[in-house]
Amino acid sequence: MTSFFSRLSQGKVVVALIVLLLVIDQVIKIWVKTTMVLGQSHTITSWFQIYFIENPGMAFGIELGSKLFLSLFRIVVMGFCIYLLMRLVRRKEHTLGFLVCLSMIIAGGLGNILDSIFYGVIFSDSHGQIAQLFPAGGGYETWFHGWVVDMFYFPLIRGTFPSWLPFWGGESFVFFEPIFNFADACVSVGLVLLLSCYPRTVSILLDGKKKPTDETSDQSASTENE
Repeated sequence: MTSFFSRLSQGKVVVALIVLLLVIDQVIKIWVKTTMVLGQSHTITSWFQIYFIENPGMAFGIELGSKLFLSLFRIVVMGFCIYLLMRLVRRKEHTLGFLVCLSMIIAGGLGNILDSIFYGVIFSDSHGQIAQLFPAGGGYETWFHGWVVDMFYFPLIRGTFPSWLPFWGGESFVFFEPIFNFADACVSVGLVLLLSCYPRTVSILLDGKKKPTDETSDQSASTENE
C-alpha cells in the first residue's frame, strides 16, 4: 500500500510539473506573439533583452531537415520520453529528483512541439505586424509547419576579435548570442542536471540494464572517491 501511494505521489508531481512548465512556456510565447512584431526587442538590462524571433529548427535555432520531418521527429522522441517516464514511475526504481529532471526535458520538448503543430494555424503572420490569435483569414501556415517562438537574449559580452586571429580577426562578436525560449531552457537545465547529478543512472538506462540501486549511489560513489 505504501509503495502504491508513493508511485501515485511521484506521478502527480511529475504531471503537475510538466503542466506547470508547459503553461509558463505557452503564456510567454503567446504574450510575445500578440504584443510584439517580429524582430522587435525590449531591453531589460544591458545584458538581457526580450527579442522576438521565430525559427523552424530545434533548440537554439538548430535546423534538422524539413519542417514536417522535424515536427514528426519531435513527436516521436517526446512520445518515447513520456513512455519512459511513465514506466519509471510505475516501477518506482528512481528518486523524485531524477524524474523531475526527465519531466523538465519532456515539458520543454512538448512546449516547442505545440508551436510547430498549432502556431501556424492559430496565429497570423508576425512580419511587420502584431500577430492575431485565431485570425479570420486563417493562420500563416498549415498544421505541423508552425515556427517556434524565441525571445530570451543574453548579450553578456560584446567585443572584437584580435586582428591577428585567423578567419575572425577584427570581426565583432557577442557572447551569449543564441536567442532561446523557456522550453529550450527547460530542456537544457534538465539535461545538465540529469548528466551531472545522475550520470550512473543515465548510463545504466542507456545500457538497458536493470538498475540495482537508486540514484543515491551516484552521490555515494563520488563521496567514496574523495
